[in-house]
Amino acid sequence: MSDHLFTYVIVLAVYLLGLVLIGLLTGRRTRNVEDFYLGGRKIGPWVTAFSFVAAYFSSVVIIGGGGFGYMFGLATLWIGAINVVLGTLAVWIILGPRIREFTQRLKTMTIPGFLGKRYQSNFALIFCAVIIVLFMIIYNVSILKGMGHIFQVLINIPYIYGVVLSGIIILFYVSVGGYLAVVWTGFTQAVVMGVSLLVLTIAALVSAGGLAAVNRSLEVINPGLIRTPGVWGWPGLLSFALIVSFGVWGMPQLLVRFYSIKNIKVIRAGTVMATIGTCMALLPYLNGAIARVLFPNLANPDLAIPTLAKNILSPFGAAIVLAGVVAAGMSTFASVLIILSGSIVQDVIRLGFKFNISKEKALALGKLSSALIGLISIFIAFRPPALVLTLTAFSWAVIASTTLWPILFGLYWKGTTKKGCVYSMVGGSVTALVWMLAGKPWGIHGFIPGIVVGLILIVVVSLFTEKLPSELLNTIYRQRETGN
Repeated sequence: MSDHLFTYVIVLAVYLLGLVLIGLLTGRRTRNVEDFYLGGRKIGPWVTAFSFVAAYFSSVVIIGGGGFGYMFGLATLWIGAINVVLGTLAVWIILGPRIREFTQRLKTMTIPGFLGKRYQSNFALIFCAVIIVLFMIIYNVSILKGMGHIFQVLINIPYIYGVVLSGIIILFYVSVGGYLAVVWTGFTQAVVMGVSLLVLTIAALVSAGGLAAVNRSLEVINPGLIRTPGVWGWPGLLSFALIVSFGVWGMPQLLVRFYSIKNIKVIRAGTVMATIGTCMALLPYLNGAIARVLFPNLANPDLAIPTLAKNILSPFGAAIVLAGVVAAGMSTFASVLIILSGSIVQDVIRLGFKFNISKEKALALGKLSSALIGLISIFIAFRPPALVLTLTAFSWAVIASTTLWPILFGLYWKGTTKKGCVYSMVGGSVTALVWMLAGKPWGIHGFIPGIVVGLILIVVVSLFTEKLPSELLNTIYRQRETGN
């Protein structure tokens, strides 16, 4: 075994054992359904903020961001900048406090549950839950596929072993520790990601002779690599930036952080931490552009980050960076797994079909469902369908087009009606789906037409349909009106 391979194995083994230990420790504090899905609504600012960042930036963003930077140059830094402002700062300020207040007031633990109670619509609850389950499983399969390939490249084990190893460890700590395990492992993974990306960026800049030298070299390769919108063009650049930034506003695995945070004061502190943490979104794109200078003939741009790490860092440094990539994938998979379990148990079984099960049985069912969903994802990832990667590209578009406007308008506009919510959910999701299947005409991501149609429908239909009972609305909005 080479020195590099031995170091990778040791670092990854220590890291994975640490995740298992976190699962065991948090499992002791998971005593009921609210603990399992929301950590008892007692999570502090540091853990909430860092786990938000970890769930936001999956290995797809780190590896894919490096690939985009390699192909399209420094203009891709705008994607990271928009992530910081629109995908994090605005979300924490505009959505965070009201989600925390309203969901506790309505006694809901999930996004579909909130929409079902806010709009008094069983259809909205079940439709939203089904969309989340279908498209999040597809998303999870693609994450596992990436994890399998990462382990295959790192420690030379077969792809299937990599899928099973990563999947089983995540499945274990989520099933045992629930949401507490998700956020505490997410906190750990965010630290690993942040340190690894900073180390890689500094080393890459030194190897390339500094940022000015990178600019000059990129200009020689292609002047478009240092200009905006550069070789990508405005439609592709902006639509991608919007889907990975504005799309957060409707993504349940990220918004659940606001359900679980201790109180609104904690949200204010977490806003600063999460915004600073999200600044590392700039680094994969920058490193990808630097890799274009140092390694201009890569056959696969997605190998930009791993290639940099292996060639310019020591074995230990490279192992830390590649552990950061593994951490990114695992944190997202774990966050999605707990959301899928909640959608099935809380939304479909308990609220949708109104099965009367005890809290003890609901907790057991939550753990069982998370394990089963994880196993299903693992089995599909053994031989992922050819369409999985294509479907993953618009899973965010479909889910966000379904939930974004009903959530935002449900928090801020009393006049949003039940039919307005339903028409927006169905119209937005179908538009995004059809647009992506049509091949993204004019290079525009399906998220854009999806949210435009959803916005028009929720406003127009709400203006001309029956309002919800004033008693319900007064209950939801009462503290806001009194200024408390």
